Amino acid sequence: MEIKYEYMRKRSEFGRPCSFSDFLAEVTVDIPPDPSLADDFIPQDPVDFAVQEGPVMALHEVNTDRVQVSIQGVNHVEGGWPKHVDPKNSELTTRYREEVEREEVYTRSVQRLGSLVEHYIKQNNTIDIYEEYFEEEEEEDEEEEPPSAKTINVLRDPNQTKRMATHLSWHPDANRAVAVAYCSLEFQDSRKDMSFDSYIWDLEKPYSPELTLKPSSPVLTLEYNSKDWHHVLGGCYNGQIVYWDTRKGGLPMEMTPVEFSHRDPVYGACWLPSRTGTECFSGSTDGQILWWDIRKMSQPSEKLILDITREDQLKKALGAISLDFSPTMPTKFLVGTEQGIIISCNRDAKTPPEKIANIFSSHIGAVYRVTRNPFFPKVFLSVGDWTARIWTEELMDSSSIMETKYHTPYLLDTCWSPMKPAVFFTTKSDGTLDIWDFLFHQKEPALSIKVSNEPLLSLCSQDNGRIIGCSTRMGTVFLLEISSGFCTLRKNEKTLTSSMFEREARREKVLQDKYRERLLREQERARARPEEQEDPQELFKQVQADFLTNIKAERRRRGMEDPGEVMGTGQSDHQGRDPTKGREQGEPLSFRVKRERQLHS
Repeated sequence: MEIKYEYMRKRSEFGRPCSFSDFLAEVTVDIPPDPSLADDFIPQDPVDFAVQEGPVMALHEVNTDRVQVSIQGVNHVEGGWPKHVDPKNSELTTRYREEVEREEVYTRSVQRLGSLVEHYIKQNNTIDIYEEYFEEEEEEDEEEEPPSAKTINVLRDPNQTKRMATHLSWHPDANRAVAVAYCSLEFQDSRKDMSFDSYIWDLEKPYSPELTLKPSSPVLTLEYNSKDWHHVLGGCYNGQIVYWDTRKGGLPMEMTPVEFSHRDPVYGACWLPSRTGTECFSGSTDGQILWWDIRKMSQPSEKLILDITREDQLKKALGAISLDFSPTMPTKFLVGTEQGIIISCNRDAKTPPEKIANIFSSHIGAVYRVTRNPFFPKVFLSVGDWTARIWTEELMDSSSIMETKYHTPYLLDTCWSPMKPAVFFTTKSDGTLDIWDFLFHQKEPALSIKVSNEPLLSLCSQDNGRIIGCSTRMGTVFLLEISSGFCTLRKNEKTLTSSMFEREARREKVLQDKYRERLLREQERARARPEEQEDPQELFKQVQADFLTNIKAERRRRGMEDPGEVMGTGQSDHQGRDPTKGREQGEPLSFRVKRERQLHS
């Protein structure tokens, strides 16, 4: 008897993994013994039986609770002073130091430690353990590296309703964090559930912000204080100035009152290198520059109206859309306006009109960014409309000394490289980042990267020049790492860049002098022959009279050639001349005269 069991399965289920399960045993087929078949078998003795016996085991899983670990640090700034001595008070510290130096213990300690220090100094001077033996070969290898850039991190707005990332600011302590300001600049944007929060991101934890800043109005700009790293300054959309202490959370410490703040959004806010480290200033499109002290923010300490007519009238002021301040020039700062004009200001001037030192007519549209060169502070870079331009303060009321080509998309932001004096970066409205090296090429960028499909609004470089942050219109921040060739200073590069700027400045000065000489020559010619300068109306009347005189003379000349036309009759003269000569066949004489008048007129 043939035992057969069929397994039926659909064609679509072929190849699927088997799914086994435990169930009780069951009898499939039962065949009773047949005694008649016993003669066909040979009994065999012994018979082996296999028996397996093992302990019953149980499987259990245990997962312990994960320990929440928090990173905390201590910033040791000043220590070792008694409680009654304030480290910030120079008089108390000097007095205490003089008292300690008079003690005998101090003298014995210095004598005992002096011999040890002297021994180790001599030991260090014996051999330089940091000497580079193959420095030139390493530089040659680095020069062969092609220019490149790659995205190493992406920071996204955690809110569902996306906003623009309008400004970036790196943490002064080794750039371990970045503050990003989020704000919507679209006209009458009234989307629901739009957050006002801005964030501080830790680069080691890019998936969630380290700290959430909660202002009363969206923030357009954020700036770290270089002296006190825990203070962050912000300019709000409603014109207020606010600052945070990151050690005390995301709520603002203090903000300026609305009645004494700006009337328009604050597009620029900068810290000042004062002794206390608490002074700052801000600029807005309402045409005002206001100075503040975070210890007393009830009203501004100083005010400047950006009126280039120097009449100090707010209705004639130009709106500030970008600010730049360099610690190397503590009294001067640059302002980029909506009208395409760059204003160089000097705070130490006596009167407000004198504070507006120089004016540069730079771009057709708004000046989105203006920034000084970190190596040559008198040279600054601006971006607006379709170009980026380089200026120098040594040439007053002149055009730029260098500029990029005209691009098809708009240029929205720029910044210098902190490591190389001739390298700068620009961002465009098509999401492209351009890296320019004017020592290498001045007509085309050294490297162009498509970062995003959205416009790149803001740009900021780390202190080492290796990492660049770019923010987009949808609130995404891209962190790019560029090749070492763009952030390594070569030999004589600073000297070559200085020579290039000086050469271009001399060229522009020569062109400016020639233009002025031509204007002077034209003015002298005009003064030498004043009779040639006639009234346009009288000149028009004279030309009209000459024209009519010429018409009459032409008519008289033609009348003498054809006496029949002068007499106005159709009779023939004695020589048998046809009086209709010169007119079409069948055309009346009066119509011909009328037509000639029309032709002359």
